[in-house]
Amino acid sequence: MSVSFSSSSLFFPPKFAAAFSELNGKQSSCGLWRNNEKLKRLVVRAGAKRISFDRECREGLLSGIDKLADAVSVTIGPKGRNVVLLESGKLKVINDGVTIAKAIELSDTIENAGAVLIQEVATKTNDLAGDGTTTAIIFAREMIKSGLLAVAFGANPVSLKKGMEKTVKELVKALKKMSVPVNGMEDIKAVASIAAGNDDFIGSLIAEAIKKIGPDGVISIESSSSSETCVIVEEGMKIDKGYMSPQFITNENKSIVEFDDARVLVTDQKILSVREIVPLLEKTTQLSRPLLIIAEDIAVEVFETLMVNKMKGVLNVAVVRCPGVLEGKKSLLQDIALMTGADFLCGDMGLTLAGATSDQLGIARKVTITHNSTTIVADPSMGPEIEARVLQIKKDLAETENKFRKEKLSERIAKLCGGIAIIKVGAHTEIELEDRKLRTEDAKLATFSAMDEGILPGGGAAFVHLLEQIPIIKELLEDPDERIGADIVAMALIAPAKSIARNAGVDGTLVVEKIKASEWQIGYNAMSGKYEDLLAVGVIDPCRVSRCALQNAASIAGIVLTTQAVLVEKTKKPEPLVPQVPGITC
Repeated sequence: MSVSFSSSSLFFPPKFAAAFSELNGKQSSCGLWRNNEKLKRLVVRAGAKRISFDRECREGLLSGIDKLADAVSVTIGPKGRNVVLLESGKLKVINDGVTIAKAIELSDTIENAGAVLIQEVATKTNDLAGDGTTTAIIFAREMIKSGLLAVAFGANPVSLKKGMEKTVKELVKALKKMSVPVNGMEDIKAVASIAAGNDDFIGSLIAEAIKKIGPDGVISIESSSSSETCVIVEEGMKIDKGYMSPQFITNENKSIVEFDDARVLVTDQKILSVREIVPLLEKTTQLSRPLLIIAEDIAVEVFETLMVNKMKGVLNVAVVRCPGVLEGKKSLLQDIALMTGADFLCGDMGLTLAGATSDQLGIARKVTITHNSTTIVADPSMGPEIEARVLQIKKDLAETENKFRKEKLSERIAKLCGGIAIIKVGAHTEIELEDRKLRTEDAKLATFSAMDEGILPGGGAAFVHLLEQIPIIKELLEDPDERIGADIVAMALIAPAKSIARNAGVDGTLVVEKIKASEWQIGYNAMSGKYEDLLAVGVIDPCRVSRCALQNAASIAGIVLTTQAVLVEKTKKPEPLVPQVPGITC
């Protein structure tokens, strides 16, 4: 395909037009020159496209969706299998749905388009809930298969989509009514264990970390230098800036700075002259208290003065550069000022160092500074102010939808609350380490989701029990095709339970029928092979995970059902290394 533009139709802004008009000392109309000859036309060429319509395009998309879903569905449930993945020359053995889905790329371009659509389901579910990606993929596949069958028999795709959306909206309301708040460490351990592929050890680690840092804390997952896995809890607010010079060190054995009951100066300005901080230095000397200075930078003169006085034993001081960048820097400095009770001497607000008094210094119960980090433990008297700031940040967190901003706000909350846990994941081999880190990450995210929106019976049982709502929802729908949309969602609801049963070597249809005849909290425990109260035995799923899986699957399914044509890059056959010679090469 080619598109041609006449040179007379091109428009250049005045500053570019002037530059082009002075070629060879002659005025000319806008154009391009080569060897003193003006090129009359600009040609843009695009690669050849493969276009597929109607049934052919939908079947191609479904074929790609089936291939991806088949690869992912083998991992669901406590008896799900692993998938071996070779990516960029690196071998992985994983059980994580979204990682498997993202790695799949099919040779047929239309099939690959279908796979990419389902990858979006997994990615979105992982971003919102942190788990449930395999369930979302299974939902999407079943909705699309049933929907395409309905379209083939003459149903209107737009009406089907509307019916599915209305049904999912009502089912989400029912899920929220069914959800039960997390009650104690046992529920947290159960959620984490299920999300980690029924790994009780990982579940116990997550529960231990949550117990130490609280619901507002942050859990970080890192690789351990040994084969052992452990939890390390850091007390206080930790920032990623260390001392400006080793000469500030107070503990030579550990190469760190340690202060108790320190005074804290917080500013985003550069300290240019020692005269600006002389009153503050004199006051801390009178009080016999160490001084922590957090500033943008300090002049050489100031640094030398501080060092001389420190070596003489007159001052006990350390300087740390401001953490963060741009707006994040100001937010962090404001948080440090609040938790220590200091005034934030912000240059943008006209607060200068020259006019600062000792009353504007904060107090920290303990300060520990290494070469690359600083940890500040707040004075207990600042508790009410810290709680008020945390509530404000939580409000901002609830209003934002940006993932990066959410992470930063959550980190600020954790730092103010003094709750940061690091899980050091260890393993005997690199392949096992990668798998355990992915499982631990899933467990962490699922646990926080459960604490936010509550829990439901796991094993796909909650979805099977939602079938009771379908007849009620269909009565609210007047369009016959919208009712078919409700039936499509109903057929998808039983798919996760059937897949879990199939991976456990049991007839999925029989399992679904038994669950339907039971109370809402009763389901099939694939690990024990029994039908029991899943909430009581700890087979539970976070409500947010179930909700997001259902909503995201219905969204992508509606898009596929209303697709009438697909345009993809035409697959080019690679040219042979040796030219084809008729009668000689084959």
